[in-house]
Amino acid sequence: MFIMTTIIVSLAKKLKIKTRYFVVTNSNKMKIVVTGSLGNISKPLSEELIKKGHSVTVISSNKDRKQEIEDLGAKAAIGSLEDTPFLQNSFEGSNAVYCMIPPSFKESNGLEYYKRIGQNYKHAIEQSRVDRVVFLSSWGAHLDKGTGTILGCHHVERILEQIADVHLTYIRPCSIYYNLYNFIDLIKNSGIIGTNYKGTDKLVWVSPTDIADAVAEEFDKEILGNLDVRYVASDEVTANETARILGSAIGKPELTWTEFTDEAVKLSFLKMGLTDRFAQDLVDLNASISSGRMGEDYETHKPVLGKVKLTDFAKDFAAAYYK
Repeated sequence: MFIMTTIIVSLAKKLKIKTRYFVVTNSNKMKIVVTGSLGNISKPLSEELIKKGHSVTVISSNKDRKQEIEDLGAKAAIGSLEDTPFLQNSFEGSNAVYCMIPPSFKESNGLEYYKRIGQNYKHAIEQSRVDRVVFLSSWGAHLDKGTGTILGCHHVERILEQIADVHLTYIRPCSIYYNLYNFIDLIKNSGIIGTNYKGTDKLVWVSPTDIADAVAEEFDKEILGNLDVRYVASDEVTANETARILGSAIGKPELTWTEFTDEAVKLSFLKMGLTDRFAQDLVDLNASISSGRMGEDYETHKPVLGKVKLTDFAKDFAAAYYK
């Protein structure tokens, strides 16, 4: 079925037939490469794919992860995303690949880093002739400016779209719960939580587990066409509600959201040792959430919310807070 679908898609492209929205169930077990080592999303994704009977190879740059990867029932491929021949060799013979770009705080230019890894993926996919690619992008990736660090995802999407004869799915998660851990020191030291958006601003949070489940579901589909975009979210709450839920979980029911100016937030990032460019990117990212620009396309293509709510995550937050 998978091979036949690929032939149909290739023919449809040549005839310029629009087939984007025709979806059938894929009952075949596949060889799938998962990038991202055993990270917050890649580990539960690998576990789910293995559970479904797929053959999984996990790429990691850390050789110490090899045994843990193999203990999951996956094959370990140890190497760097900067090594294009390694990527090509790892993708060779696979039906599908999950591509993500790990954060690199050592990079002086985050946008160029994203573009570079995106080009590496493009080359490896083209040379290995992988049929199916699911890329971990982000909400806001439809915008070409003003989204800070998210802009890298926009450019990688454009790079991957240059590949011929491949099924592309862009997974666009919203703000991931674990970003809330960054507020722990602020709460402990100042008794407040906040950044440069208003307490009444709607925040859309998502669990790594819900992201992993969505990616796994996409691999169980055969999509006839070039491209599909899927947003993933777990809960929608205001910043004020976020503060209340987290505060209740850590025994601080009085915790309220505090709005800071863009300038104050940037200064705090600079004091943390971030570069001026990275600090400004984070400020721009938050500002785009507050203005609503980040969620424009999300609101138009809103998904069914996932199972892990903020109240569920708050238990993990409390554990980290008192660790």
